[in-house]
Amino acid sequence: MYLYPFILHSHSILRWVALLFLIIAIVNSLLGVIRKTSFTGTDLKMSLWAMVTFHLQVLLGIVLYFISPKVQFTAGMMKSDLLRFYTMEHVSLMLISIVLITLGYLRAKKKIEKGHKQIFVFYVIAFLLVLVAIPWPFREIFGTNWIY
Repeated sequence: MYLYPFILHSHSILRWVALLFLIIAIVNSLLGVIRKTSFTGTDLKMSLWAMVTFHLQVLLGIVLYFISPKVQFTAGMMKSDLLRFYTMEHVSLMLISIVLITLGYLRAKKKIEKGHKQIFVFYVIAFLLVLVAIPWPFREIFGTNWIY
């Protein structure tokens, strides 16, 4: 269990990198839609970096899911806001988000002429789900801080 703090801190710090790349990809695609510019290889790479960091986040999250004391399958799990969040809500929303990010990237790669719009739509929906699923410090039940 000594790996738990290291993986937890890595997962928590990497969220900022993943969010940054996601925001960059969203802003870039929004500008592409507004300016009606063509979707280039550079645009595809920006969205790829967002997807890759989120996939890395998911891998760390899956490891945490199996070793975290906050994930419990007990009789009273659904009655506890904290346990329900980590056992069901967080993982479900994050998996939906990674699917949306991956689909957006693959559709943009396939339909280059509509790449900016594909990235924007899929990444914004994923971004909103991610914002809901993060255990923010201002949500009292989590007892977390801004770093981990």
